[in-house]
Amino acid sequence: MNNPADTTPPRRAIDIVNASLKRRYARERRFRWLGATAVTLGMVFVVLLFADIILKGYTAFQQTYIQLPIELAAATIDPDGARDPATLARADYMKLIREALREQFPEVKDRRDRRLLNSMISVGAPDLLRERVMADPALIGTTQELWILADDDIDMLVKGYIDRNAPASDRRVGDQMIAWVDRLEAEGRVAKRFNTIFFTHGTSREPELAGIAGALMGSFYTLVLTFLLSFPIGVGAALYLEEFAPKNRWTDLIEVNVNNLAAVPSIVFGLLGLAVFIGFFGVPRSTPLVAALVMTLMTLPTIIIASRVALKSVPPSIREAALGVGASPLQTQFHHVLPLALPGILTGSIIGMARALGETAPLLMIGMIAFIVDIPKGFNDAATVLPVQIFLWADSPERGFVERTSAAILVLLAFLFVMNLAAVLLRRRFERRW
Repeated sequence: MNNPADTTPPRRAIDIVNASLKRRYARERRFRWLGATAVTLGMVFVVLLFADIILKGYTAFQQTYIQLPIELAAATIDPDGARDPATLARADYMKLIREALREQFPEVKDRRDRRLLNSMISVGAPDLLRERVMADPALIGTTQELWILADDDIDMLVKGYIDRNAPASDRRVGDQMIAWVDRLEAEGRVAKRFNTIFFTHGTSREPELAGIAGALMGSFYTLVLTFLLSFPIGVGAALYLEEFAPKNRWTDLIEVNVNNLAAVPSIVFGLLGLAVFIGFFGVPRSTPLVAALVMTLMTLPTIIIASRVALKSVPPSIREAALGVGASPLQTQFHHVLPLALPGILTGSIIGMARALGETAPLLMIGMIAFIVDIPKGFNDAATVLPVQIFLWADSPERGFVERTSAAILVLLAFLFVMNLAAVLLRRRFERRW
């Protein structure tokens, strides 16, 4: 019963609605602010990450060289004058380089100082000079101004990674060597040139000789074989489950398992590959073949799920029209439904391949962590892949490998960006809206 003394007028419905609207609008503004803050923080962290990788890695695309007047003496390279490739390959090219270097510093007489002077040149410089002479034997007997690969410590000094003002005990390069480098720089005999070795050579224990060619070819062979295995199997499985399989407990169990496999940690597939493909079937360890088999198992769920979604997006009227004009169910799927679903299928497949390109854990289990110097020539050659190469270099304390690790990450990110961009462009180019 109402209190006769209470004179407060009852609240109108419009006042109650306005008060609730103010609270709702305030919550909406707070939610938008939190969302914008989260996106901004995410972008800031991504920019900082990329900036850190770029700043550490862009210098690896240049390498320090020292220009020396090298006398390609026939008495040292080809004493018989027969130009026999075997004789040219056995010649002592390091002797020619050391003689040219000592001519630049004739005042260096002490054996210890000469050894220190010779250490300015990379241990791989003779091999590069040998390749050049064998490619053009006409150089024998002439004196050439050649750019010789410098040691990684000299490279780090020229790039500014070694503090000249630090105590000598804290530097890998002593004061005497710094003076020699400054003298060569003043004469214009020290320069940073594009690092072709990084893209044409395999890995090495010497930073200045280390490249990603072996890892790139290993990744290429692995991805090609993975696509050839996973695409037809994945699309075929999706087509059967979506269009032909009866709806019963078995198909429901298969669908649940496919969805669960998409979330299984990748290292589990590595353990499976180690136990089944290597242990049971005897597939060679550390080869693109066994890596592709493991990557196929890992990418199949992604391709199956993406393909089923693409098949579902095709309107039922397409199937009904094809069946109405006399096409068989198989013709309906292969001639009408599958071509229309292909953009979505390709998008999912490329995304699955991009995931396989960046995986490391399952490949460590099947021996892809081995130190492989040679560039693989086929699917059964010992190889490594780019993510594993990055993992190996990241474990090295030398500053030369730090920049190469970041540079290899940049190359890997570039490939991932191109693959994801291709997926987006293919979908936009061929997708039909219904």
